[in-house]
Amino acid sequence: MENYTDGERNKQGKPGGGSDGRSSDGSDSRSIDVDRAWNRLHARINESAEAGPALRIRLFSSNLLKIAASLLIIAGLGLAALFISEKGLISKKISVATDINSKNLELTLPDGSMVILNRGTVLNYRSDYGKTERKVSLSGEAFFEIRTDQDKAFTVDAGEAVIKALGTSFNVITNNQDSHVEVFVRTGKVLLEDNSGSNSIILDPGYIGTMDSGEAIKSVNIDPNYMAWNTGILVYDGQTLDIVFRDLKRVYNMEIIAGDPSILKETWTSPINNQSQDTIIRLICYSFNLGYTKEGNVYHLSKK
Repeated sequence: MENYTDGERNKQGKPGGGSDGRSSDGSDSRSIDVDRAWNRLHARINESAEAGPALRIRLFSSNLLKIAASLLIIAGLGLAALFISEKGLISKKISVATDINSKNLELTLPDGSMVILNRGTVLNYRSDYGKTERKVSLSGEAFFEIRTDQDKAFTVDAGEAVIKALGTSFNVITNNQDSHVEVFVRTGKVLLEDNSGSNSIILDPGYIGTMDSGEAIKSVNIDPNYMAWNTGILVYDGQTLDIVFRDLKRVYNMEIIAGDPSILKETWTSPINNQSQDTIIRLICYSFNLGYTKEGNVYHLSKK
């Protein structure tokens, strides 16, 4: 039998242990492998625990970025809307109206053009008037004195017709409830055409143009009191009282009823120049020996 030292036995056997798989101190080498496995498992658990908060931070940061981006978009849209509004890119409708019992109303458009509205009239235009076009719409009666602009024609939408001018003064009568449109030109030239543009006439100073159901008619104005609603001045040279009473209703909003039809055949030659209603009636009654009673704006005339 040969004798070996412990060191020599180890050289001849398995590294770190005997031929039966046990270490020199009698412990099992497999227990060392189990310990290493547990150590590796603990290490992985620790790595996962350390990675968890980082993952949550990344997810949380991603959500914050999405929210911030949405807020930036909303803020950007708000600023854009404010900028557009301040620059006048958002056009708003502006309406000016007069009551049937009110006085005439004078107004100035943004381009300096002047408009006088008769009673019971509505004028509409956009807040960006004059920037790309000069356009208004009208229902009722109005007088226009338009500032010259060769690049932008002035346009009136009168329901069944359109009136165009560059620099002129003219009167328009229209009622959206029917198809009749009437234009009187005082200065310059005016184009009157139907909405389709297929029927039109050019009006010179002193002419009246009418558009009725698409038919255009041109004639010379022979009524000296055509613009009296604007000036308040009525002139007569032997016209009968039925004509005078009709004019007083149109210009002064006076309703005059003659109790005797013969009153309407009397003739009148005096001018009426912005007097009060009661003063006008007294002048007429004094001239023809008439009496009157008044109910609101209605005057009843009778022979004495």
